[in-house]
Amino acid sequence: MTLDEKLVQALESDYDRAPLSAADRAMLDYVGKVTVDATTVGPRDHEELKSQGFDDRAILQITLIAAWFNYINRVADALGVGRD
Repeated sequence: MTLDEKLVQALESDYDRAPLSAADRAMLDYVGKVTVDATTVGPRDHEELKSQGFDDRAILQITLIAAWFNYINRVADALGVGRD
């Protein structure tokens, strides 16, 4: 959570250009890969996260949260939740 409105806007428009730590950028890159095609995620991706200070438990938590949001968004999309 942040109250930094400029950071929020930067993240919404293009997180690649947002002022993030290397660890936060690695996490978001990983989450993006999980979202687009989780079958492309492999040991190198986990090693990258570990090199940024994430341990196995943190990687599991990141993966579970990303997967849950992807799941629930697809369910909502399929049911037309939020559509007019």
